Amino acid sequence: MTTINDVARAAGVSPATVSRVFNGGRVTAERAERVRRTAAELGFAPNRVARSLRMKQASVIGLIIPDIENPFFTSLARGVEDAAQQTNLSVVLCNSDEDVDKERNYLEIAAAEQMAGVIVAAASRSRTDLTVLAQRRMPVVAVDRRPRGASVDAVMVDNEHGGEEATQHLLSSGYRRIACIAGPEGTSTSEERLAGYRAVMRDHLRESGAGPLPSEWVRHADFRVEGGRAAMTELLALPGELRPDAVFVANNLMTVGALEALREVGIEPPAVGVLSFGDVPWASLVRPSLSTVQLPAYDLGWTAAGLLQERIAGVEKPLQTVVLRTALQVRESTAGPDAEPVPS
Repeated sequence: MTTINDVARAAGVSPATVSRVFNGGRVTAERAERVRRTAAELGFAPNRVARSLRMKQASVIGLIIPDIENPFFTSLARGVEDAAQQTNLSVVLCNSDEDVDKERNYLEIAAAEQMAGVIVAAASRSRTDLTVLAQRRMPVVAVDRRPRGASVDAVMVDNEHGGEEATQHLLSSGYRRIACIAGPEGTSTSEERLAGYRAVMRDHLRESGAGPLPSEWVRHADFRVEGGRAAMTELLALPGELRPDAVFVANNLMTVGALEALREVGIEPPAVGVLSFGDVPWASLVRPSLSTVQLPAYDLGWTAAGLLQERIAGVEKPLQTVVLRTALQVRESTAGPDAEPVPS
């Protein structure tokens, strides 16, 4: 049987450090991750968890999200925590950084520590694998992103409808050459938002006799600020009539990068329209204020935690998928290509 000393030796830390990691003590993030990774590799399960399970008092759930720096996931995590506290469940937060290997490590740790359940926003639609949890019959709820083929409860956003509504608003504002900065290929939220954009643009272009949707108008990025900046820079470099007069950006962090790229070349919305999928706290404070598709992030987390609590309690019922709607918030950044500049 693997002991705490074995884990400490393999991780290059003291047994006391290993104890602090598994008992909620103060440890640097890098060291905690190293200890947990080593423990998972060695198959170490802390005795306190095994003991609590024998007494049917396991009280810890895992929450695995792709990017804690994204305000959307911060709000989602708060919703999970607030709901979990209602039934005295503690939440262990894991940040996968959109990395399937890192996510797999956290899933293995959740299984090794025999957590009461896990809520996961998948890093990849096709490559996220929940088998290690299914083998242990561990309750799992997918939130925001569902891995393909996973038989679990889920709480999702109607991303496609949000993408359709955003694109239709840009057309209604007078923009015609509308581009999309989508997220990573293979991510369900990215694919769904892009599908909504494509459906509206293809209908518009067909009805107007303008031909097919130019492939140059769709750019995939990494849901991060730098990815949005690079994608917007590429769009601004397109020649003539291919150069977009508006852009629908598929998440809030990429929108920050897109705005930075526009500012670098002296362009301010609404001269080029910008609409963000996902709100940010300062959206109404900047000038021009930013039009957004608002996401029910807190409600996603709260609802996911509620479904997980039911499974932990042994409630027998068919798998559920709860879909929450988005809300379009129109502000100055999509006032139209001929609108007067907004004073800063």
